[in-house]
Amino acid sequence: MNLAPPILMGIVNATPDSFSDGGRFAGQAGVEHGTRLAEEGAQVLDVGGESTRPGAAFVPVQEEIDRVLPVIEGLKVRSDARISVDTRKPEVARAAVAAGASIWNDVSALTFGEDSLATAAALGMPVVLMHAQGDPATMQQEPRYGDVVGEVLTFLRARIEAARAAGVEQVIADPGIGFGKTLDHNLALFRSLERFQEFGVPLLMGASRKRFIASLDRDGAADERLGGSVAAVLRARAAGFGWFRVHDVAATRQALAVWEASNDAV
Repeated sequence: MNLAPPILMGIVNATPDSFSDGGRFAGQAGVEHGTRLAEEGAQVLDVGGESTRPGAAFVPVQEEIDRVLPVIEGLKVRSDARISVDTRKPEVARAAVAAGASIWNDVSALTFGEDSLATAAALGMPVVLMHAQGDPATMQQEPRYGDVVGEVLTFLRARIEAARAAGVEQVIADPGIGFGKTLDHNLALFRSLERFQEFGVPLLMGASRKRFIASLDRDGAADERLGGSVAAVLRARAAGFGWFRVHDVAATRQALAVWEASNDAV
């Protein structure tokens, strides 16, 4: 398996209620944090203004724009890293691109807004299409699947086809670990990550600091889940994933460097 170099997407939460670092990186603090992540090796900085943790409340469009734009504008000046906007809303995506973002990371896979597909095609930038069952407010209320792997594959395949039909040329697929999934659902997906190669598009793993890690170990705070986060990245890398959305850029960069150097398949 010949793999392209990995791309690290550093997480910049410009929100008051994100599960790991809510309230710490709004405004100028977000600019400083994103700059540090870029210095640690993040090629992409993912800026979000609406928490997608389980139970999170909806954020109005203008409020979300007011959260992300100062951070995007500041990072555009301070860093050479590409900037992605983590949003479900096409209005926010348009504002973010005008401010300097060049990637749209959409946890709804371009289903949230009626004009999401058309907006993505018009903006002409790469779009991350992620699987989620339900929305953040409800997704962890008894998620159920007949065949979680098959259903996630079917959903993402349909969204990739819809995006291409609408004129979106560059898509990245994300199985959505932790989004409307129990521990068993997440583990089933991890065991079958190789199957996502059938899409023929870049693949993104976003498992950093998620609760399933604590469920497999000790139930500590989110920032005590580094080991599990790195393990998830290495499992995904072995399955051919190339994009990794992480909180801990330096540690992930180092782990991937060792994995790459010691793996003859790369």
